Amino acid sequence: MEDPRRAFLHLLKDSSRTTTTLSDVELLHSRALKVGLARDGQVGAGLLNLYAKCNCLDLAHKLFAEIRERDVLAWTILISCFSRNEEYETGLSLFMRMLTEGVLPNCFTLASVLKCCGGFDNLQMGKGIHGWLIRNRVRLDVVLQNSILDFYAKCGTFEYVERVFEMMNERDTVSWNIMIRAHLQNGDIDGSMKMFKMSPLHDVSSWNTIINGQMENRLDMNALQLLHHMVEIGPKFNLFTFSMALTLAGKLALLELGRQLHGQILRLGCEHDAFVRNSLIDMYCKCGKTEVSSIIFNSSSQCTDGLMPKTISWSSMVAGYVQNCRGEEALVLFRRMFREGIKVDLFTLTSITASCSDAGILEQGRQVHACVEKLGHGFDTFLASAITDMYAKCGSLEDARKTFNSFHSQNVVLWTSIIGSYALHGQGKEAIQLFESMLQDKIMPNEITFVAVLSACGHGGLVEEGYNYFRSMQEDHGIVPDIEHYTCMVDLLGRAGLLEKAKDFIHENNISHHTIVWRALSSACRVHNNIEMAIWTSEQLVRLEPCHPGSYILLSNIHATKRKWGEASKLRNLMQERGVRKQPGRSWIQLKNKIHTFVVGDRSHPQTGGEGESQSGGKTKGSFGLLPLPRPNVSVGFHKLIKSFKGLSQLFVIYKEDDGEMEIGFPTDVQHVSHVGWDGFNNVWDKAPEFLSLPSLSLRQFELAMAVQAGAPPPHGPPGA
Repeated sequence: MEDPRRAFLHLLKDSSRTTTTLSDVELLHSRALKVGLARDGQVGAGLLNLYAKCNCLDLAHKLFAEIRERDVLAWTILISCFSRNEEYETGLSLFMRMLTEGVLPNCFTLASVLKCCGGFDNLQMGKGIHGWLIRNRVRLDVVLQNSILDFYAKCGTFEYVERVFEMMNERDTVSWNIMIRAHLQNGDIDGSMKMFKMSPLHDVSSWNTIINGQMENRLDMNALQLLHHMVEIGPKFNLFTFSMALTLAGKLALLELGRQLHGQILRLGCEHDAFVRNSLIDMYCKCGKTEVSSIIFNSSSQCTDGLMPKTISWSSMVAGYVQNCRGEEALVLFRRMFREGIKVDLFTLTSITASCSDAGILEQGRQVHACVEKLGHGFDTFLASAITDMYAKCGSLEDARKTFNSFHSQNVVLWTSIIGSYALHGQGKEAIQLFESMLQDKIMPNEITFVAVLSACGHGGLVEEGYNYFRSMQEDHGIVPDIEHYTCMVDLLGRAGLLEKAKDFIHENNISHHTIVWRALSSACRVHNNIEMAIWTSEQLVRLEPCHPGSYILLSNIHATKRKWGEASKLRNLMQERGVRKQPGRSWIQLKNKIHTFVVGDRSHPQTGGEGESQSGGKTKGSFGLLPLPRPNVSVGFHKLIKSFKGLSQLFVIYKEDDGEMEIGFPTDVQHVSHVGWDGFNNVWDKAPEFLSLPSLSLRQFELAMAVQAGAPPPHGPPGA
């Protein structure tokens, strides 16, 4: 009769060769308990190995504590389990306990411990282990040497990496890949390519290492060339290659490349892999094809992936909707996550907060903020910055400041967010004071911080201060100006009425090929009524952007201001000939916890029909009233009227070109305002309104006040919705 212990060990050995689920391991564990073998050293190590394969750290640790005689095998299995799951601190703690109990490590134990040292950035302990190996003249095989090499690379000690690599008698593909990655981490792109070419073995992991390294260093075009080269001469793609290539296609918005990769994935049957599928969703979203992403996402909802891949799928889809300005779908999907019990991570919360910022929905943003507090995630830098930014863009600067003050670890990202918030609200001097406080706290500004500071100077009319900060950025902080900084300077000079200086600034800094600077100057020309220069700058825009509708409409409006109707008509005809179409402006309101969007002349809403009829044919209980009025002076009187109404709940403006009338929409049951829409050219206004949060007012009061304005002269350009 066969020994029960030996039979059970054979069973464990067979189970380790096949894919075993957690329920299978628990069944084996219960059988071991039943026959009294669970505390046996070898049986316990075998069960421990199966729990480790299922990544069940808690159960593995609990079983380990029950084993009577824990030999080096049991210790090594548990330490490597924590090492694989990036629980480096626990792995090192177990290693110290192992030494205390007098168990000597083997090469496999030390390889796992060195990985923990590298992951936890514990250079001292790792060097100690290396020294112990040398003192005891332990024979170092290639696996252990690679672990030492990888440890020094992760700790950033490049000189040790080179020295260890040169001393290695035997090198495999892993050794060369570690060296390639070490050069990339050190910022030595040329050195990494040299190591890649010197490597005698170019397997798929070598190609993945060099391509991924180029992407991490923002050399996406280099990565693309290497990817094409890999297709021509290299090995076949593995799952990581496909995921990496899809990420690259998304970053560069190369839809055709993404489709080709998708075709290969389908042919090879790799579409069921969770991470490849998530990469597909992300790629199509970044290429603007959210419908395709949605199809892949919905098909993946039937798959039984682990918790992490499933969360990533939902996060990618929510972020994709936000990136493509489809905030409503993002919010709907976000609510579905809660209903279906999907874990909401910080990335999803950051994306949905950005969606509320873009839509200007303050109440929804507050609910997301409350959700973050309720879930107990805590705030990372990006989420805290997103919430601060959301409050500012929704018109609640006070809440933005409270949010900022509530975080004790205020880094450059948070400071930049609050400085930008004050700049957005036109409070330039306060933004500058915040920037000075940031410098006093020894926090170094980055290039985005200076964009916010220069913007604040522009809004506050602080020309001299703007010039000083522009110089300080280069001389004191070593930041090379980018086009955003130059545009802020042009806007600063333009707002101050120094139009010739702004024009000279553009030519002096060789940025005349950038349309954004001409658009800023053209806007300033309209504000200061310098029509001749406005026409000239608009012509530059049409020349540089022959397919952009804004350039044509801007120039057409200028000609209309001078009553040159023929020139304005020619530009409209030229737009038609070139197939250039203006994207209509969109407005939205929140009624009874539901968001409604509309454009000029939109009749698609269920509560909209001819003469107050709904689409179903019945009379509608109107959620807002429309008041036809003669066109008021939008650039002066109308804006002043808006500013004077402190009791206004929400309004929107629709200009009807055919009869020259303007419709003023006033919702009767809106809880808060989202925004005031206009045709996108802020020069129509004295100062373009962004978001208004004001209490309610009766429609009759508004109608009477507007009647007073009806006799105002026509504006300089027709406003839109």
